[in-house]
Amino acid sequence: MNPAVETTGGKVEGWEKDGINTFLGIPFTAPPVGNRRWLSPEPVEPWAGVKEAKSFVAMAPQMLAAPSQDSPLQVSSNAETRPDRQPDVNEDCLHLNIWTPGTDAARRPVMVWIHGGGFTGGTGASPLSDFGVLARRGDVVVVTINYRLNIFGFLRLKDVTDNRIPSTGNEGMLDQVAALKWVRDNIGAFGGDPGNVTVFGLSAGGGSVCALLGMPAARGLFHKAISQSGSAHFLVEKDEANRYAEHFLNVLGVDGSDATALHELTMKQVFETYIRSLPVPRGIRSPMVVVDGEVFREMPIDSIKAGSADGIPLVAGTTADEWRLWQAMDRAINDLTEGHMMARFSRMMPDWDMIDMLRAYREILAERGVDPTPSEVYLAIMTARMFWIPTTRLLEAQAGRGNAAYGYRFTWKAPFKGGLFGAFHGMDSGFLWGNYQPEVVGSGPAADTLSRNMQDAWIAFARTGAPGGKGLGRWPVYGELRETMLLGEQCEVQEAPFEEERRLWDLAPDNVYKWQ
Repeated sequence: MNPAVETTGGKVEGWEKDGINTFLGIPFTAPPVGNRRWLSPEPVEPWAGVKEAKSFVAMAPQMLAAPSQDSPLQVSSNAETRPDRQPDVNEDCLHLNIWTPGTDAARRPVMVWIHGGGFTGGTGASPLSDFGVLARRGDVVVVTINYRLNIFGFLRLKDVTDNRIPSTGNEGMLDQVAALKWVRDNIGAFGGDPGNVTVFGLSAGGGSVCALLGMPAARGLFHKAISQSGSAHFLVEKDEANRYAEHFLNVLGVDGSDATALHELTMKQVFETYIRSLPVPRGIRSPMVVVDGEVFREMPIDSIKAGSADGIPLVAGTTADEWRLWQAMDRAINDLTEGHMMARFSRMMPDWDMIDMLRAYREILAERGVDPTPSEVYLAIMTARMFWIPTTRLLEAQAGRGNAAYGYRFTWKAPFKGGLFGAFHGMDSGFLWGNYQPEVVGSGPAADTLSRNMQDAWIAFARTGAPGGKGLGRWPVYGELRETMLLGEQCEVQEAPFEEERRLWDLAPDNVYKWQ
């Protein structure tokens, strides 16, 4: 007999296999369509009878593309409980999925996964990942969520429409809050403990975790946090969001006073206009989470420094070679000249004289046995600027207030393309979910051990607030010695790894870490 659970919206029926109950495509808000487009999420509309929750329902509207043969970011298709195909994109995308060992009263730790994708793509409804692996291994409840992306989730219209459409530009983040509220109100019926919820995510998912740590509306909805390659420095300012909104309406050819016309646009019309609006003119930023004065009063890192995340244990880390993934998408990186490198940095950080830093990076790379070409210097600086240093700032902020914080650096080197990509951005996800591809990241007992160690550490953290496991040994808190767990072919704790490089950023202003 299939498992059935009563929720605040109605009864849902999933299925059981190998001791795991799976529920897919449960709506957690009303559909954000029609007059609800661009507005804050509203409560789910109750249904009569039993809703089948046996297949993924929808992905948020986004650009879909097959991975390049030159890209290391590939996924396997070994999921045991996947539907026949990837769901279509649809504005009615606010659904979540649950994997649980039992729909009983066991009150298991709950782990809510927030997908990445630069806030423009990605999904929690992927048939290509077996999200039940942690539930099986650790007797925990795993939840994955969708949230509105790109132009649908992060378009600030409040000012350009004179409040006719009062979107703040943070509706995608409010979707995440709505999902956490649903978990609070319903997860007990799925065998989970609403008083022990861990949010975790990678890339934009890690950035979302950081944003939630600084978001007043999310306070009390989760109790632990794991940021994988995230940042608490990335939000855009309100005037930047308004400039993009004006640009979008100009491309669309609709006046801001005509809210009816904006609501009557089809999903296809909205998304095609969004694509036409890219790349954006100089001085305008694409849709992104906004310091709007309402949902976010300041950068999350500043809120965290002031205590917004007090009492929440944190794990945060990065891969050793984050920016090498972008080599696959930006081939010009491979042949940068000194002038091209300087021009890129001048556009990203126009108010910062980097001459001394560039000289120091060349010396550091040479000492590591790396030829300090402009390409190698650029990759090292971008890895630090966009991921590693913001993560150290996050750990410093949380640990500095007496909170339990744990740092890691993922060091496993992928053999793909002769090792060109090293420990690239997103690589750790495959080890966490146990679906890494051997032809990309390698294989063997050491890879399997690393995967198990990561899974056990994340599960232990969700259960107790301290990561670790018998395969890793003691994982100390991040403190004055900057104790960091290195996750790679050998897993060990080091004090202040790459400290000489880190100190180069001590005088850098926080605005250099903003996403470009």
